[in-house]
Amino acid sequence: MSYSVKDVAAMIDHAVLKPNQTEADVRANAEMCIRHQVASMCVRPCDIRLAAELLRNSGVRVSTVLSFPHGVDSTSVKKTQARQAIEDGADEIDMVMNIGQFLSGNDDAVRTDIQAVVDEAHSQNIMVKVIQESCFLTLEKVEKACQLSLEAGADFVKTSTGFGPSSATPEIIDVMVKTVGGKMGIKASGGIRTWEQAVGYLEQGATRLGIGATETVLQGSVSDADY
Repeated sequence: MSYSVKDVAAMIDHAVLKPNQTEADVRANAEMCIRHQVASMCVRPCDIRLAAELLRNSGVRVSTVLSFPHGVDSTSVKKTQARQAIEDGADEIDMVMNIGQFLSGNDDAVRTDIQAVVDEAHSQNIMVKVIQESCFLTLEKVEKACQLSLEAGADFVKTSTGFGPSSATPEIIDVMVKTVGGKMGIKASGGIRTWEQAVGYLEQGATRLGIGATETVLQGSVSDADY
């Protein structure tokens, strides 16, 4: 399949998540998102209300992160965060899986944690993506994490926060596609700095891309950004 700039843009969650980004940055990025008609602008929870105002009636969704970037909040806190995000205007939620609990073998706790957020979000018809931070996992663990997310009712699995030691890889996406492709959305996120990388993940079967350097990638240039 040949992908146009418009095709790729429509699958991008543009990330505005760095701790030092200002209100002016949010406004400028919203303008860019509208111009390119990306899928969503992914913002910090404190920026949801502003993003919702800026993107109203634009066709660009507001997505946000939850328990970011480590996933270590208690389940009750994550549920409350989800409720607040929805009240503030989020259309989609990207939650971080509790990686430590998962690596400890506490599958039931991880599944329950995800399902609590999913139940809260789905009650308002809000989509949930589960960030694995796959760089900490073996490929076998990636497969298991996908299965738990599916069992918990989540809508997407996602590779990375973009703030871990490494990001999406073709090998990780391959496992995700083989495990939950056709059952869940698959989001390649973090470290996507070129057009070729973006298209490569889509050709593998990813259905959404998390990118911070969206405009650079869409223009066919190479980003030197660290997200």
